[in-house]
Amino acid sequence: MQPVTLNAADVSLWVGRLWWPALRVGGFVLTAPIGSETVIPGKVKIILSLSLAFLMAPLVQVPAALTIFSGAGLLAAVQEMLIGVAIGLVVQLTFEALTFAGQTISLTMGLGFATLVDPQRGANTTVVGQMFMIVGLLTYLAINGHLVLLGALAESFQTLPIGVAHVDKQFLMSLVLWGAQVFESGLLIALPAVIALVIVNLALGVVTRAAPQLNLFGIGFTITLLCGFFVLIVGLDGIMVGISSLINSALKAVSELVGPSVAGVH
Repeated sequence: MQPVTLNAADVSLWVGRLWWPALRVGGFVLTAPIGSETVIPGKVKIILSLSLAFLMAPLVQVPAALTIFSGAGLLAAVQEMLIGVAIGLVVQLTFEALTFAGQTISLTMGLGFATLVDPQRGANTTVVGQMFMIVGLLTYLAINGHLVLLGALAESFQTLPIGVAHVDKQFLMSLVLWGAQVFESGLLIALPAVIALVIVNLALGVVTRAAPQLNLFGIGFTITLLCGFFVLIVGLDGIMVGISSLINSALKAVSELVGPSVAGVH
């Protein structure tokens, strides 16, 4: 039995096979839903990134002329990180839009002071925004959005090969357009409840003007709060449809982003 010998060329080849997918997967884990949460320890994120990179390494085709310690290799490394960040960020923006919609409703119905510490981000979030976030996350898992996103990441190694310039003006513009659309969709989810609560506040203003002796702060807050909960309960079906549609649109946008040709989000 002949001894196994290793040389520098073989080690460099093996490291390169894992290095390039690890960069893209690492950027993906930094921004993707669930994987990017602050409650997950950094060591777990590193192990997850290396595990995914090891599984996706057979899909990667690395140009023979591309080396790690070179100017072209440095630019390629930055591009791989940006591609991974972009894939995860497209879906992560959806949950930020849901939080924004919940915060808008909370402020209108008088629950702006009722905040909870979001363990996923370590920041204060209104209760309605937290509810929208939880519902959106459960919907995302129910439709296997995490598996679809991992499939898009694996597909990106075929459609966006390593060593070829992909991050250009059109690529960045597609992200900007999607960011604008996703927050517009979040506002549309909150718009019916906000309009109903604004009408309630206008009615309370007219009543207070007609009868100044009424304690507006005493009765207005209670009425606005009850009307807010009533609107949320009545419009729950429409809110769920809007959340599902927004998440499906995000997954479709990821497919377009990693497609053979980067197209703007419509």
